[in-house]
Amino acid sequence: MKVALISPGKDDYYAKRLKSALKLPPLTLSTIAALIKPGIEVTLVDEHVEPINYDNPPDLVGITVMTSVAPRAYNIADEFRARGAKVVLGGPHPSALPEEAIQHCDAVVIGEAEGAWQRLIDDFEKGDLKQFYSNERFPSMENLPEPRRDLYKKGAYYLENTIQISRGCPFGCSFCSVSNFFGNTYRHRPIRDVIREISHMNGKLIAFMDDNIIGNPKHSKELFKALIPYDKKWVGQSSFNIVEDKELLELAQKSGCSGLFIGLESISEASMKEIGKPQNKIKKFKEGIKKLHDHGIMVMGAFIFGFDSDDRDVFKRTLDFALDSKLDLAQFSVLTPLPGTKLYEKLSLENRIIEKDWSKYDFGNAVFRPAQMTPEELEKGNGWAWRQFYSYNSILKRVFGMKYELQRYLLYFVPILTLNLSFRKALNFEAKMSKLSPASSN
Repeated sequence: MKVALISPGKDDYYAKRLKSALKLPPLTLSTIAALIKPGIEVTLVDEHVEPINYDNPPDLVGITVMTSVAPRAYNIADEFRARGAKVVLGGPHPSALPEEAIQHCDAVVIGEAEGAWQRLIDDFEKGDLKQFYSNERFPSMENLPEPRRDLYKKGAYYLENTIQISRGCPFGCSFCSVSNFFGNTYRHRPIRDVIREISHMNGKLIAFMDDNIIGNPKHSKELFKALIPYDKKWVGQSSFNIVEDKELLELAQKSGCSGLFIGLESISEASMKEIGKPQNKIKKFKEGIKKLHDHGIMVMGAFIFGFDSDDRDVFKRTLDFALDSKLDLAQFSVLTPLPGTKLYEKLSLENRIIEKDWSKYDFGNAVFRPAQMTPEELEKGNGWAWRQFYSYNSILKRVFGMKYELQRYLLYFVPILTLNLSFRKALNFEAKMSKLSPASSN
């Protein structure tokens, strides 16, 4: 029996920026591969780094689906089914819209894979494949098999040492699909299991793929303490309130934390209330970013445009803040109502969603009517913020400005410069491919 696991690719806004700058392997698929019992041949195809071969189709095809790649995933599924393969769809989008997904496949895995995938494989072998698979209770996080990293295309990724130690997030932001997918829970793996997996990794750098690595501060402190003897460097994603816990921040530094992606979201108190993210204290943003820098931690701040309280000046105000606060990297996104989120429900009830082409749900297209600007103004303002932050003038000022913080300058000059130039390269590529005009200022 042969199984192929596929991550669909798409030249969308998000992929061109982040995938071009930070190529990371599909951890979800390598995790699912580890759930498939011995004796079954498994292959993994990431369309971001290699093409799909439809010839000699496998017996079973599994495709993980985010909303923006749903049309592409459905095309792939339809092609394999036409060639005689059975197809399974899973991930956030099919979990939110299983009745839509089943129109393009033979089975849908709703929610987390552990348990459901094993039952699906058994049923397939018996010729009794069901249409929908889900778990009655959340899977245990103990003794999970290590991801099949041996299936990654060699040399294709910036970093292969990716790991997930928790699922979910303790917060319920209105625009985020994480809470819906993981049932508004936050669960974590035992420290011993995490350390055992890390001990098997080659190289010094690790990327934690958790939505919030400090979702349970007590657990995070235990993890960071356990990491210290391994002398690793790591990057991850954290909520901003890490700066309010001195012990947690110091342990993160000692354990090797080199960079954090932090969803700052907005510099507007009114927008933060819309989101439902009280842990983000805007007045403390600059002070908190400085604390992170003082602890040797690079910061990538993420901002979202399009909240009801956002006016046409929000782009310049946010860019000015991002530059003034000395963020090392920044991500700008258009507010996007993903299926299954509170935001999607709200905008649907208000009849403000203007686009149902899922390929447009890529955080760069405005698929709804904003309150204080047109959809076109929202898209253009977002693109402008990207281009200004990653203009050559901005990069040089921010990177060489670190020389006044000598220790951070010596440690991070090369990686910060490299990452900034990688984002600029992605933007230049997009300028040739999209309706956005090239940056007018270098």
